[in-house]
Amino acid sequence: MYIPRKVLTNRDLEALVDTDDAWIQTRTGIRERHIAADNETASTMGIEAGRRALAVAALAPEEIELVIAATSTTEHIFPSCASLAQHGLGARNAAAFDVNAACSGFVHALVIGGQFVTTGAYKKVLIIGTEVYSRILDWHDRSTCVLFGDGAGAVVLEARKGSPGPFSFVLGSDGARADLIYAPGVCGAPNVTSVNGQHWLHMNGREVYKFAVKTVCDAVLQAVAAAGLRIEDIDFFIPHQANDRIIKAVARNLGLPDDKVFSNVDRYGNTSSASIPIALCEAVEQGRLKDGDNLAMVGFGSGLSWGAVVMRWAPRLNDE
Repeated sequence: MYIPRKVLTNRDLEALVDTDDAWIQTRTGIRERHIAADNETASTMGIEAGRRALAVAALAPEEIELVIAATSTTEHIFPSCASLAQHGLGARNAAAFDVNAACSGFVHALVIGGQFVTTGAYKKVLIIGTEVYSRILDWHDRSTCVLFGDGAGAVVLEARKGSPGPFSFVLGSDGARADLIYAPGVCGAPNVTSVNGQHWLHMNGREVYKFAVKTVCDAVLQAVAAAGLRIEDIDFFIPHQANDRIIKAVARNLGLPDDKVFSNVDRYGNTSSASIPIALCEAVEQGRLKDGDNLAMVGFGSGLSWGAVVMRWAPRLNDE
């Protein structure tokens, strides 16, 4: 994972927008978030997260065969963020492409990468989730600017001998509700130049909350059943870190106790497609996720899109 050094607290936001620390924490659970420096982008942060993931996996960049970047805030329409990361990492033997499913992007990228590994097409795949939402926020709109932060996370997928256990997923989309979360782009209308406010994120928080709680629960239960498991068999759950109220409501509805649910939204805010891999890294570092655990992860966001995946956590062994 990679987190920008600059921290923006709720107290700092009080000087920018009509809000206060208590209001933010009560409604979101967020205390602070990290903001990218002027010279940091989705690709530069993704490169650093990718470099650290390769170090954990004890792999050289040349061994990676595919790079998938999940992002909706890359610095170019093209080339892709993944292509820039591939070059920055020195993964010269890898194909590269982006996945844009907003906050559920990492789960989508993970599922896609998993298919390549499962079929044997590629043996080593790098998945990156990286976002700089601070660049598309209206810092005078307290309904959105208090929610998001910047960061990147990455994982390496590898084939291993024998079956690692359950692997199932559910992906979904409801384009009829695309207007609930969106950010206009430069190609939406002819002869329109970029001006302040044109590309700010817009969100109907109330409707998104209702969508998230029901859809996330349904998706997790479907993925768990597809893996041949029951919800009681899930040892650890990493939901998208959007809002503490959503995380708690989903965990409560699924019947998962607090010690099985990971949350770091208080320190990072919503980092969109980076939130799940950042949480995954911290869960491993804290010793909360162990080899052989049944792991469920779920993301939801613009599209509206959602994705849940269930897998047996099987970190790379030193002798493999």
